[in-house]
Amino acid sequence: MLDTKQLLDRFISYVTIDTQSDPHSKSTPSTDKQWNLAKKLHQELLDIGLEDVSIDENAYIMATLPSNVSHEVPTIGFISHFDTSPDFSGTNVKPQIHENYQGGDIILNKAKDIILSPAYFEDLNKYIGNTIITTDGTTLLGADDKAGVTEIVSAMAYLIKHPEIKHGKIRVGFTPDEEIGRGAHKFDVEKFGAEYAYTMDGSEIGELEYENFNAAEAKIHFHGRIVHPGYAKGKLKNAMYMATEFVESLPKNEVPEKTEGYEGFFHLTDMNGEVEKAYLHYIIRDHDKTKFEARKELIYKLGQLLKDKYGEDAITVEVNDQYFNMKEQVLPVKHIVDIAEEAMKSLDITPILKPIRGGTDGAQLSYMGLPCPNIFAGGHNFHGKFEYLPLENLIKATEVIIKIAELTAKKSN
Repeated sequence: MLDTKQLLDRFISYVTIDTQSDPHSKSTPSTDKQWNLAKKLHQELLDIGLEDVSIDENAYIMATLPSNVSHEVPTIGFISHFDTSPDFSGTNVKPQIHENYQGGDIILNKAKDIILSPAYFEDLNKYIGNTIITTDGTTLLGADDKAGVTEIVSAMAYLIKHPEIKHGKIRVGFTPDEEIGRGAHKFDVEKFGAEYAYTMDGSEIGELEYENFNAAEAKIHFHGRIVHPGYAKGKLKNAMYMATEFVESLPKNEVPEKTEGYEGFFHLTDMNGEVEKAYLHYIIRDHDKTKFEARKELIYKLGQLLKDKYGEDAITVEVNDQYFNMKEQVLPVKHIVDIAEEAMKSLDITPILKPIRGGTDGAQLSYMGLPCPNIFAGGHNFHGKFEYLPLENLIKATEVIIKIAELTAKKSN
């Protein structure tokens, strides 16, 4: 049986270390403070007894739990990231522990009148009787993805102490900068040496994901011409009007706030301008590859229509792919999803198979040759002050890792 106090203490020790990443930095890791947890993790993996423990110049950490069976078993991996989102402060995190939650509002910060309420966050109602870990309302919590890190380390420590649980060779990996889309960029798949892996980076209990968005970004620049407005007729070109025309030409209902499930979208993330120049930045998302390509083509088509209207030099359009749907890489080895699903069911967890409306390290790793479905880490409301983690979810996710290791060895016998 897992040591609940040790699990909680480990999680608290991680989240109180600030590891916020920085999208404007060009270094890896993007912030020096990520090294503080990276070095701690490196030492902790040595202390619990893992082998081949390494940390490279970019703060990528890997380690091995050797097989304890004589028959051949596929080498599997478990991966999490230790950075936290730049969307909200991760400095001076002060977790609060609310035991035996009985429903109703949770006061995060009385002085600032910050309340976590099931009236708005309905998922809280699922956790009556649980121990809820929250923020103090001034920072994020960091369960994304320090819950995943905690679960992997704790599962490895448990397997080392319980050799009666049979398993094959297991590799673990921890990455920086996932929150800014770079977590897999310098991950050495060949060195990791697993046939497949699981990222522990989902949200609510039961989540099991092997589909994600295809993703691209679009950068559209508009070039106008300024003339004194009193004498501008037939001469002035207002770049901001061109940009507005572009925005208005895209489908009004295909935006994040009006879509769900498998529905894709165009999301305007940045805009600025003046008469002579304007700029739009979009992210483009769709699960379906054909629809994804059509969305990118529409961006180019609208750009060309405006070029025809205002001049070839008036508009420049750049569309760059960011990542792709891991489903195409996972389906040929679908049994790895089936094993995770079986592990959950054996622990009385109802699997929730659904597409990720976003990206994950696993998507990039899958296209780098490491098929990598995503499993729940247990937290909710990531990237903000209302983030919380039921302790029981932390326990269950750790148990899922242990069970996957056990089932993989059994099915290979």
